[in-house]
Amino acid sequence: MSFGQGGPFDGPGGSFSSTPDWDALAEESEAQSRRKRWMWIGGGALATVAVAGIVAAAVMAGGDSPGGKPTAAPTSSGQAAVPDDKPSFPDVSVPPPPNPQDYISDPKKDTAPLTPATLFPQKTMVIGEHSYPRTSTASTKDCTAGAQGALVSSLSHNGCKQLLRATYAKGGVAVTIGIAVFDSPAKASKVMNENRTNLMPLPGGGVPSDFCQGHKCRMATNATGRYAYFTIAGYLNGKDVTTSETKARQIARDGGSYAFTQITQRGKDQAAKAAERQLKEAQKKAGQSS
Repeated sequence: MSFGQGGPFDGPGGSFSSTPDWDALAEESEAQSRRKRWMWIGGGALATVAVAGIVAAAVMAGGDSPGGKPTAAPTSSGQAAVPDDKPSFPDVSVPPPPNPQDYISDPKKDTAPLTPATLFPQKTMVIGEHSYPRTSTASTKDCTAGAQGALVSSLSHNGCKQLLRATYAKGGVAVTIGIAVFDSPAKASKVMNENRTNLMPLPGGGVPSDFCQGHKCRMATNATGRYAYFTIAGYLNGKDVTTSETKARQIARDGGSYAFTQITQRGKDQAAKAAERQLKEAQKKAGQSS
């Protein structure tokens, strides 16, 4: 047997060849590559599962968003939850404002002081462009003392409670205004409808004592609420008032307008005070119930 380079060699347990088995090496290399890829993919998946578990555990344990600020859970509709602590306001109703006419019609409501100073407070009667200085005032519980003729019995029979008078004069003419107070509008209207306008004129302050005594003067009567009011107007020099003259007629109309204004203002003033009281009571109730 001869030996040469690359020749065969037989020995115990098999044979050996100096040339590598390339097919076997290729199969082993492929098998190792598959094992490495499986380990990388499997390991990455396990890592992903581990991270997801940690995040889920953190959310379940803390319940807070990043930064420590709580986050409202969405409702079933997908909108943010609305807090239940809505502010509540007390239900307080304010009654309607009082009617001024009620305060000059009902003696129980018409309780403000009633004197010449409150009923005729201005020193000058101003109606539109006309103004007349006040010359005198008077008040009496005996209404018949300020009346004459048929008006005496009319005031007495209808229960007149008080008669207040004031006289205004300017330019040679004057007017006396009389306001009579009754228990009800019905009695005031009855005196007006009887057309008994014989009011006693009130002299003084430059108005002579014989003003509208013994000569013709212009007289009128009206009523509002529980008040009847009268006017008697004429010339200071004793001149008769005729149907064609204008000065006495004008001051008579202005006197009637002024009397109506003063009576209605009395009702407005009392109604305003009542409304103020109602507002304060409503505010007090609102404060107690809030």
